[in-house]
Amino acid sequence: MSIKVLVVDDSALIREVLTRMLMRDNDIDVVGTATDPIEAREKIKALNPDVVTLDIEMPNMNGLQFLDRLMRLRPTPVVMVSTLTTRGASETLLALELGAVDFVAKPSADFSGGIEAFGANLRDKIRAAAKSDVRGRSASRADAPKVAVKTAAAPVGSVIAIGASTGGVEAIRMVLSTMPVDCPPIVIAQHMPAGFTSRFAARLNELSIITVVEAEDRMPLLPGHAYVAPGDYHLRVERSLGQLKTRLGQEDPMSGHRPSVDVLFGSVAKTVGPLAVGAILTGMGRDGARGLKLMRDAGAYTVGQSQASSLVYGMPRVAFEEGAVVEQAPIEAVASRLAMALGRLKSAA
Repeated sequence: MSIKVLVVDDSALIREVLTRMLMRDNDIDVVGTATDPIEAREKIKALNPDVVTLDIEMPNMNGLQFLDRLMRLRPTPVVMVSTLTTRGASETLLALELGAVDFVAKPSADFSGGIEAFGANLRDKIRAAAKSDVRGRSASRADAPKVAVKTAAAPVGSVIAIGASTGGVEAIRMVLSTMPVDCPPIVIAQHMPAGFTSRFAARLNELSIITVVEAEDRMPLLPGHAYVAPGDYHLRVERSLGQLKTRLGQEDPMSGHRPSVDVLFGSVAKTVGPLAVGAILTGMGRDGARGLKLMRDAGAYTVGQSQASSLVYGMPRVAFEEGAVVEQAPIEAVASRLAMALGRLKSAA
């Protein structure tokens, strides 16, 4: 069964490029295109696509308004096609909050920067979206408790490590928004291209009582702070002169990604060992499973997001099957499970 896709974009060129890229493999079929949300609404009813690609800037109705309406009335997996601008990044993150599964950055007008790589990335995101549970998520969105975790008092030198991919923007927001201001440093690897992670960190900072920043090289890790791996850079934790710091590098992608969750978790296992706690959240693929297993083997407490609460139960499933996960938890309970594990570390110290 091929994945049925509806392409929505006001540019005839982009519609043609997306259609051609998506039809490259036999498992994806573009069943229709639409130039604006009004036409898209009719085609969704008529064609019942598995996935919709959606441009934000369109005539007759902004793509975000259309997305909001679609997710409320007829939850459908949506992949946003975004412009690589500051405004585009902000609107893309808003689209993910409204329920879009994922996004791709629109290729530049002259298609420099690799149209083949863009196409392969787009097809992967469409496949992940087709497997995603948007109906389950839209049904449970209103139920997330807004109860802040009381305390994450932890021994000096402890670290929280979080990794995610598809669906991770919302999942990470839910974890960080309940984290207390006395939590230990948090390091985060979310699969996201360069140009979007600074806005992602800024958005998390607006929504949390802790301070969230895009990581820079050799930043000291401070309590009450979270550090997001910048797009196209690996993030590691290292110890320098007795202090934990961030390290950024552009070595080859690992598990197909840069930033890679495996790279981050592996460094935490090596540098922090049993004083770390880790969580692997929603996402497609297997990145993070090996690194989380290294963390668990080094004595860290590890949590995997539960299947029912994951938009895409890929990364947490592989980690669980490979014995990397101590316990699985719904996304709204992940912060409290991490805090409880840190509390146990504190009492044992």
